[in-house]
Amino acid sequence: MARFTALYDACVLHPATMRDLLLRLAAVNLISAKWSRDIHEEWMRSILRRRPDIRRESLERVRALMDAHVPDSLVEGYEALMSALTLPDSNDRHVLAAAIRGRADVIVTYNLRDFPASALSPFGIEAQHPDTFIGHLIDVDARTVLAAVRAQRAALRNPPVDAIAFVQRLEELELARTAAFLRDALELI
Repeated sequence: MARFTALYDACVLHPATMRDLLLRLAAVNLISAKWSRDIHEEWMRSILRRRPDIRRESLERVRALMDAHVPDSLVEGYEALMSALTLPDSNDRHVLAAAIRGRADVIVTYNLRDFPASALSPFGIEAQHPDTFIGHLIDVDARTVLAAVRAQRAALRNPPVDAIAFVQRLEELELARTAAFLRDALELI
C-alpha cells in the first residue's frame, strides 16, 4: 500500500525523464500519484509550444498510458473548489483543488513560490521540489528507489544510456541530491 499521496504538477510531467522517474516511483508503490485532466492538458500544451515537431496524438497516447498504468491517479470533481482558493497565480488553483480533492499530502512542483505554505497548510498539503520529494523517498526506501531508477535506465535502449550519463540527465533536471545519491550507487543502476 502506498505510504502517502503526491499530486504531480504539470511542470514535473513534461521533461520525459522526470515524468518517467516519477511514474516508476508510483508504480513500485512508494507513493500514490495523482493528477487531473487539467494538469494533463497543461503539460501537453507546454510540450507542443516548445516542440512543434511532436504531434498531439503522441502526447495523448502518453496521457492514456499514464492513466492506465497508475491506478486511481486521475482526480475528478475538483472544479467547484477552485473559486474559493487563493494562490499567487490564479491559474494554479486547479492544481490545489485537485490536490485537495485527491487527498494529496504533497504537490510535487518546480514552482514552489506559486504554492506558498500559507495557502496549502490549511488543507494539510505542502509543496515540494522534485529533488526534495525524491530525497524523502530515498530516505524511506532507498532500495526501491534504486530498483525504479535501474528499470528506467534499462528501458533506455535506443540509444542505451550508461549510468553516469543518466545521472547527468537528472542533474540537468535540478535533481542534485538525487544525483549525488545515485553517483554513490552507480553499479546498482
